[in-house]
Amino acid sequence: MGRERRQAAYALGRAAERRAALWLRLKCYRILASGLRGPLGEIDLVARRGQVLAFVEVKVRDEMAAAALAITPGQRGRFLRAVQPFCQRHPTLAKLQPRFDAVLVCPGRLPRHLPDAWRP
Repeated sequence: MGRERRQAAYALGRAAERRAALWLRLKCYRILASGLRGPLGEIDLVARRGQVLAFVEVKVRDEMAAAALAITPGQRGRFLRAVQPFCQRHPTLAKLQPRFDAVLVCPGRLPRHLPDAWRP
C-alpha cells in the first residue's frame, strides 16, 4: 500500500472513531480515551457508562456485514493485549466491569454499537 493510500485509510479510520465517539456520547457514555496505540496493540476508544468500562473497536467499511467480519480473532488478541497496560496505568478504573464493544461505521448510515461484542 502506498503512502497516500495509508494516509487516506488512517484519516478515514480517525473520522470513523470520531463518529463512533459521538454516537456513544449520545448513548450517555463518557469517552475516557481515544486512539491509544502501543507496542502490544491499539484501542480505538475507551468509554464509561455507570459501572461499565467499555473498550471499543471501531470498524469502517462500505457495508455493516463487512465491518463486523473485519474484527478477526487475531485482531481481538492484539486488542486484548493492549487493554492490560491501559488498566495498569489507570488502577482507579479496576473496580469497573470491563466489556469489549464494537462500533460499526458505514457511509450514509448511523453507526451500529455492539455492546459486549466478544469475550476473552
